[in-house]
Amino acid sequence: MLISGIHAKKDVHIIVRFATFTRVLALILQAVLNALIPDHEADAFSPPRAEEPLILDHTIEMLFSGLGRWDAEHFLFIAEHGYLYEHNFAFFPLFPLLLRTLATVLLWPVSPFLTVRGRLLVTVAVANSTLFVLSTVTLYGLSRLVLQDRKLALISSLIYCLTPANVFMLAGYSECLFAVLTFGGLCLLERGFTVGACFLLGLATGARANGLMNAGFLLYLPLQRSLTQVFNEGSAWHYSWAALRFLLTVSLHVAVTVLPFCLFQFYGYYTFCLPTLTEEQIVPAFLNLAKEKGYRVPDATAPKPIWCLKPVPVLYSYIQDVYWDVGFLRYFQLKQVPNFLLALPVATLSGLASYMYIMANPRFCLRLGLGEIGKKKKEGKPPTGLYCPKVFVYIVHCSVLLTFGIFCMHVQR
Repeated sequence: MLISGIHAKKDVHIIVRFATFTRVLALILQAVLNALIPDHEADAFSPPRAEEPLILDHTIEMLFSGLGRWDAEHFLFIAEHGYLYEHNFAFFPLFPLLLRTLATVLLWPVSPFLTVRGRLLVTVAVANSTLFVLSTVTLYGLSRLVLQDRKLALISSLIYCLTPANVFMLAGYSECLFAVLTFGGLCLLERGFTVGACFLLGLATGARANGLMNAGFLLYLPLQRSLTQVFNEGSAWHYSWAALRFLLTVSLHVAVTVLPFCLFQFYGYYTFCLPTLTEEQIVPAFLNLAKEKGYRVPDATAPKPIWCLKPVPVLYSYIQDVYWDVGFLRYFQLKQVPNFLLALPVATLSGLASYMYIMANPRFCLRLGLGEIGKKKKEGKPPTGLYCPKVFVYIVHCSVLLTFGIFCMHVQR
């Protein structure tokens, strides 16, 4: 155990150094490439600047403006001005709230020299770099628990630092925050700290809608433990009590994970279906952009949006449908072939991992990883690495996301 602990500390030191190095290198590369390569003129969200530049703004724009492109514009705009446009509600509030808090509290000494947007860009660079290092260390801890293989956990964490999605892990997107909260929550769940896991996974839902998928872990892992306990104790009373306790606790835990999504949808409903603002109260520059681009703003004098009249008025699904044209097979267009080719390597690896796991133990998978509970353990150690029994629920999670991603997701408008 002591030797294992020593190795773990060395691994963490390696991971921290390597992750920090990749963050610094990525920041340098984005600054250089952003200066050398002209930006693509895309029909993306590009709001007007609310403040006149101060002394340091030009320097910060030169260094970090590449971190504020595309969807990052939404997060930065929300952090600075709140949820003004309807389609801003596709971006969940935890990350903008974190950015604004850090920019206001930690960078207030430079406020005479740097506008709010400039401070937000600096915060993005520092916060996402820090969160990325934390997510890498947390992934290592989770991998050790699930894979039961220290070396493989180390390798997977180092490869994570070189992911093709690194651009999203550095720019003003919420992926890093979501990764830290999700990996941390799953670590706690694997160790049996369900309450703490619910708290972190609930926060993850507050960062990204993908957090709703984490409810599956809160269903499966406690079910696995409950069944193990029932089979070990074996009486009818224990069966009934374990079933009742499972239903009550799991319902509560899943509710905690889903609650941030529901509250955010209620806030969207309150903002646009029960508005108190009028067009005259909105900054003219932002109102002009709304009229030019067709963005909806809260207006007490205008008719209610059609989604407000639905039995379950969910703004998020409406935005994905109307603004981003997200839906089943909508992405299957000839012009999207290059994007499918870009996604092909990762999609192939994900599909191959699922196939290999299922083929290695098809009966175990058909029984949803629960078939061995209550049976006497076979002699010898259980498999480690990819074929470890603990990996099953993660393979299912990966397969569901892969299937949904292929048939329903978009990568750009």
